[in-house]
Amino acid sequence: MSGKTIRFGIIGCGLMGREFASAAARWCHLLDAPARPEIVAICNRSKEPLDWFTSNIPSIEQVTHDYRELLGNDQIDALYVAVPHHLHEEIYCAVIRAGKHLMGEKPFGIDKAANDAILDCIAEHPEVFVRCSSEFPFFPAVQRIGEMIEANAFGQIIEVKAAFLHSSDLDPQKPINWKRMVDLNGEYGCMGDLGMHICHVPFRAGWVPRNVRAILSNIMRKRPDSTGAMVPCDTWDNATLLCDAVDPGNGDAFPMTLETKRIAPGEKNTWCLEVIGTQASARFSTKNPKQLNLLEIKHGQQVWGQVEMGQETAFSNLTGGIFEFGFSDAILQMWAAFLYELEHGQPLTKFAGCVTPEETAFSHRLFTSALRSHHSATVVVV
Repeated sequence: MSGKTIRFGIIGCGLMGREFASAAARWCHLLDAPARPEIVAICNRSKEPLDWFTSNIPSIEQVTHDYRELLGNDQIDALYVAVPHHLHEEIYCAVIRAGKHLMGEKPFGIDKAANDAILDCIAEHPEVFVRCSSEFPFFPAVQRIGEMIEANAFGQIIEVKAAFLHSSDLDPQKPINWKRMVDLNGEYGCMGDLGMHICHVPFRAGWVPRNVRAILSNIMRKRPDSTGAMVPCDTWDNATLLCDAVDPGNGDAFPMTLETKRIAPGEKNTWCLEVIGTQASARFSTKNPKQLNLLEIKHGQQVWGQVEMGQETAFSNLTGGIFEFGFSDAILQMWAAFLYELEHGQPLTKFAGCVTPEETAFSHRLFTSALRSHHSATVVVV
């Protein structure tokens, strides 16, 4: 492992901030990593989350409730910012202007105007490396699908489906939080919160939607607040987007279905991808992270087979190849990808790279068009 250290600050010490801290603590699990992260500063508006960090991360030297204090710290090279969507434009732009490298959370701005402002700021500071978080494509089966896409193994693309489904909001008595408030989460609702996860692989493959017909659902219209009073819950819970996408290899169009659902009975936290082609097809779901289903067409025969996937990761690690891969492993791989591209100027492979700012911009075009499509009940050009 390289001896180079990238000193990080974290702004927003919630769940994903803790996941990054945990990944940094087990960095020795990676073999031949390009550099290692060291968390030296943290910022959060409330005190309670900070206690976990100071109790578990001995390298922390600065603790504050004001993110601006981290921007002026010369000991910080990069910042991970995981805050509610309405704060993205303000904080992301401040980080970039301060010359700190940035890993931000999706959707990279509460709306398209905010995303445009962030990308304008990035263009003004090309010396700053900026990427967006998205961990699911680092599952070994998805990396294998990426290799097949690069090798044109699918032939002509017939159809693509991608979905992120969970049921955390199925309970109508679950208290409302910021993700269920338009002022904080944005009008995209579940698309803003979950959509970049499923757009990552299609966008990296160059499967660009030309238009979209969207159906959005607000299923739980009220939820209890902290006092138990029922208050409006005004964000979209579920979204289904049928897109007319284009294969850049041959210019042919094909249907692509994208689903983001917070209320999907029977699901816990399921990310899935299906690619159907004339020469091969592939299906994967995190419900069974070891299983990749592949359809090969040989000599006129169509045969579905099951490949048992283990730790065939983009960035090698200590775990034996026969053992299953999980969410915390995907987080570790994603952060290795961030540091690799920061150090080398390009990703390890095409599909072993974090979401780019340009890819977030296209997601905003898509989600904005999806809102228009739903409200007008028509197909809208992206």
